[in-house]
Amino acid sequence: MFQIRIHGRGGQGVVTGAEMLSIAAFEQGRHAQAFPSFGSERTGAPVVAFCRIAEREIRLREPVMAPDALIIQDPTLLHQVDVFQGLKPEGYVLINSARSFDELGVGEFVQRFRRERLVNVPAGEIAKAHLGRPLPNAALLGGFAAISGLITLEAVGKAIRDKFTGKVAEANIAAAAEAYDYVRKEMRELAHAQAD
Repeated sequence: MFQIRIHGRGGQGVVTGAEMLSIAAFEQGRHAQAFPSFGSERTGAPVVAFCRIAEREIRLREPVMAPDALIIQDPTLLHQVDVFQGLKPEGYVLINSARSFDELGVGEFVQRFRRERLVNVPAGEIAKAHLGRPLPNAALLGGFAAISGLITLEAVGKAIRDKFTGKVAEANIAAAAEAYDYVRKEMRELAHAQAD
């Protein structure tokens, strides 16, 4: 079973992102579940959502305490909440930011993990270019497909169309595709740098 924890703030589509991720997994014939964990349900308050993906039925219902992957929709949470808590040593991290890990103040921490599994992507900026609003969830799903290989970009597109219609769906799909390409490029550059 692969477990994902998504951190963001109210109004950023954290719960919708988890739901779309589970739909994408379901599109590929897997079992999946998504559910939120709310503190105060106000715009801007920290929100956590969870997604589990497995080859057989999932019976667990508790929050994800030891994630295989983290998706951090709002980098301001890096110093407010222990977003990395429980992350497995082989875990994946995707942060919505154009800034480096050092610039975000987590450079020392991320050295304990596999560098090729840690990527920042300016998902909010990508979303704003396509949607007119910096809602990063769909773009981050495209990035997650690229970094993890767990779901395909095509499945992400189907999941987006399951949640949205018309121009909103197409703009989100375009944002997901751009983030996917961005993360793939970052990963190639990391692999090249490590080979040198």
